[in-house]
Amino acid sequence: MDILVQPLDRVIRVQPGTNLLQALQEAQVPMSYSCMAGRCGTCRCRVLEGEVMDGGGQQQNPLASGEGYVLACQTYLTEPCTIEIPEPDEVVVHPARIVKGTVVAIEALTHDIRRLVVRPVKPIEFSPGQYVQLQFTPQHIRPYSMAGLRGDEVFEFHVRLVPDGRVTGYIAHDLKVGDTVRVSGPLGSAYLRRQHDGPMLCVAGGTGLAPILSILRGVVAQGMANPIDLYFGVRSPRDVYGLPALEALQRVHPALNVHVVVASGGDLATQRCGLVTDAIEQDHGDLAGWRAYLCGSPPMVEAVTVVARCKGIEVAYIHADAFYAQGT
Repeated sequence: MDILVQPLDRVIRVQPGTNLLQALQEAQVPMSYSCMAGRCGTCRCRVLEGEVMDGGGQQQNPLASGEGYVLACQTYLTEPCTIEIPEPDEVVVHPARIVKGTVVAIEALTHDIRRLVVRPVKPIEFSPGQYVQLQFTPQHIRPYSMAGLRGDEVFEFHVRLVPDGRVTGYIAHDLKVGDTVRVSGPLGSAYLRRQHDGPMLCVAGGTGLAPILSILRGVVAQGMANPIDLYFGVRSPRDVYGLPALEALQRVHPALNVHVVVASGGDLATQRCGLVTDAIEQDHGDLAGWRAYLCGSPPMVEAVTVVARCKGIEVAYIHADAFYAQGT
């Protein structure tokens, strides 16, 4: 049975029932992967023609539903088909690990956002923009994005405290410096594409600023010169945080433009009022050739995706992680 792999224009022959990721690996086709369990979304690819058996369940990127996207590690080949794999030159392979870490700091960033700093006993390789699963107790488990880079000695996470939230309530009231945390990952496909030298649209909603900070720090660390427009959307002025870190990044990356967008009550001298989608609509016409990195609540991610696609960004170049509640 023949499988055509795009954009390599390469045909590989497999037996019916073969796992797609296994087939790609055996044929030495470059493909990103991490957890091998259908959780991280790293091995996402697209079925252009033919039928496959998809055991992946809910995708990490819900915005691509109905467009043929599958997780290679959870997909089995049943007939000849054409598979589109993401950019072979952007492959990342960070085997999933589980390590212990120690809480070294819990600090207030705003009235309801905490900066949680964890020191792992062993390093975990990850790409800027990815996240990990933190397990504080057997009953308190939650995914959080790193705000830093893999070479850092500690992991920095931004946690929004949710009223009556089970996990965030534990972080707010029970977690202490010195406590042990289990860290597993990395997860997520919205990581920095280092080979891209064109403009970047970064949109962060609330604590979605953490992975965006990681991506921006990755840009600087890699010596990339991409023009970047960052839209940071929050509900009110008291929800704004991280401005010193963004200003420091602007000093070393002058092509970074930061737009703080406040839904209501913003300071018109330094902030914009309204929604990030409105600000993007006002500022940009054609965005063809841009890459988008979107991190925040599902409604925000979905709304910005619609705007980005209407303005010419291909769906394959919209890298998004929506923050679902998951019993916070």
